[in-house]
Amino acid sequence: MKTLTKVAPLVVAAGSLLPAIAQAQEIDTGDTAWLLTSTALVLFMTLPGLALFYGGLVRTKNVLSVLMQCFAICCAISIVWLVYGYSLAFGSTAGGGIVGDFSRAWLAGVGLDTPSGTIPESVFVMFQLTFAIITPALIVGGFAERMRFSAMLLFSILWATVVYFPVTHWVWNADGWLYAMDFRDFAGGAVVHVNAGVAALVAALVLKNRRGFPSEPMPPHNLTMTVAGASMLWVGWFGFNGGSALAAGGAAGMAILVTHISAAAGSLAWMGMEWIRFGKPSVLGIVTGMVAGLGTITPASGFVGPAGALVIGLIAGVVCFLATQFIKRTLKIDDSLDVFPVHGVGGFLGLLLTAPLSLYLGGLGLPDGQSVGGQFMVQLIGAGATIVWCGVATFVLLKLVGIVAPLRAPEDDERQGLDLTQHDERGYNL
Repeated sequence: MKTLTKVAPLVVAAGSLLPAIAQAQEIDTGDTAWLLTSTALVLFMTLPGLALFYGGLVRTKNVLSVLMQCFAICCAISIVWLVYGYSLAFGSTAGGGIVGDFSRAWLAGVGLDTPSGTIPESVFVMFQLTFAIITPALIVGGFAERMRFSAMLLFSILWATVVYFPVTHWVWNADGWLYAMDFRDFAGGAVVHVNAGVAALVAALVLKNRRGFPSEPMPPHNLTMTVAGASMLWVGWFGFNGGSALAAGGAAGMAILVTHISAAAGSLAWMGMEWIRFGKPSVLGIVTGMVAGLGTITPASGFVGPAGALVIGLIAGVVCFLATQFIKRTLKIDDSLDVFPVHGVGGFLGLLLTAPLSLYLGGLGLPDGQSVGGQFMVQLIGAGATIVWCGVATFVLLKLVGIVAPLRAPEDDERQGLDLTQHDERGYNL
């Protein structure tokens, strides 16, 4: 485990305590209770949080398709994680710190009392599974309202295998090549948000725009549902970032505090930008700003102080708002639910801001002997490698899946809506 200045040794990225399994530490009931709670909170972020957030943003004829996609991804990734996903992410490296081997396939060696640091490894396995679930679920927003369900499910499984598990190994496994560089990603700026954002952008480009975009209005059908989902995301994020301390203590408490501050600042910054630009603040704007603040603080949440979190949230609200306008209005790319400008741009910003704000404005310190400039370069290398690997792999996987199962719904099906054409059901029978 890396030693940090001005911060307890426990403040590390999620997953980096895994090598402690071999050190046979005593299981702590307090730490275990907190990680069990955090696990439930992170799963709550996907089901029902993200599902409702996305479901409200699409049109009435597609609400069930989005809910179904989130639910099915949760189920499919859970089985893949059991069979080989956990092993590829957290098993011993197969070479070069790129990906794990199959020594932990089918959760081999995970017993009732097998420790992972101060918590049972079974709890660690489940906690990390919730991250593996929400990441491909986030990508759904990039191709919402136009991708066939069968193609979506196959793509999600392959994407988790080729992109998510290896990047997790790079960043959070002590054998990973980015971990060895002291790359800082406390709770998933690169692993979750940059990965999901880049994949969503590539998917939007490959599948092309929804029919009628951008000339036809496509407003959210149920903002009440979206606000309810956003509220669940905010609460669940305390487990996402606070749980990544892997213990109940000051590290978790500070991670939760800075997470909340950044979410609030991001909300207000986005609302302010919208108010200036369009004359009125919107409900959609304030909740989207909240997600931007949360995604941007995620990689930094174990390393910055409250003042740094305020800066991160304000920057996130402004920059992610401008990125959204640029993607949709200038480039006219139909990243339907703004996954790239919010999660991709936000995660990238958070990774870079982690370097200076780990030291300044009450930051908790840099690795021993590291300068702000040196840490910034490490962060840039890690973020850049994630972007390149995810972008190329996502493009190739979509093309391969398209050979097996058509990616896009036919024009008539899309106009009728995916709820009826893909699932033979309606979201509302009024």
